[in-house]
Amino acid sequence: MEELLKTNDMVLISFVEALLSEGNIDHLVLDQNMSIVEGSIGVIPRRILVDRDAMPRARQLLKDAGLNHELSTPRT
Repeated sequence: MEELLKTNDMVLISFVEALLSEGNIDHLVLDQNMSIVEGSIGVIPRRILVDRDAMPRARQLLKDAGLNHELSTPRT
């Protein structure tokens, strides 16, 4: 799996999860439970990961939704 985006914005995470689910793209949100460690202040960004094979579709889906500026830099 590869990182699609990283953010502290819980609304954005929810929106991206909805887009990916609607597009039938399996995804995983990491670092959700780090708020216990950080004291619920939201300083540790959550990461959304998708399978490498689904990455082009997922990136295009977010670009089509106007979220190009939120995407993580692709690994080469």
